[in-house]
Amino acid sequence: MNNLYSRYERIDKAITTWMARYGLLLLRLSLGIVFFWFGFLKFFPGLSPAQDLATRTIETLSFGLIQPAVSIYILAVWECLIGLGLLIGRTMRVTLLLLFAQMLGTISPILLFPNEVFTRIPYAPTLEGQYIIKNMVLISAALVLGATVRGGGMVVEPGRPIERPGAGLPEG
Repeated sequence: MNNLYSRYERIDKAITTWMARYGLLLLRLSLGIVFFWFGFLKFFPGLSPAQDLATRTIETLSFGLIQPAVSIYILAVWECLIGLGLLIGRTMRVTLLLLFAQMLGTISPILLFPNEVFTRIPYAPTLEGQYIIKNMVLISAALVLGATVRGGGMVVEPGRPIERPGAGLPEG
């Protein structure tokens, strides 16, 4: 029985060590892909399912100063910059600032257009509402990444940091 437990411990530690070593990198890259991909789609009218709601939100938030024909390209560039920043892994503070500002705009339709975000306010979201609500995961992922900009990281065992790929990149 001890042999089985010992084997389990070795396997568990190896898997946990791998997750601690590569988890933040994979989180940053996957978040970068999502932002770049969704931003890139906005350069092509009609490909982004969130296009109409996003442009109306920007128009409302800018008090009509930024029209939908312009705002979609501003948003596309903004999201692509966030995506590239995450993929490259440098200037993370600026990238995360852009991300959090974009997320504030992204969740604002909950207050601005609740009848379009919910079929039954506040518990039955529409497809657009689900799209907005899932952004809580993106925000949480960005918070985890943000906690590492000063050199923090994950550990398998307290007091024993794990070397991870991409750690120690110069911050700009």
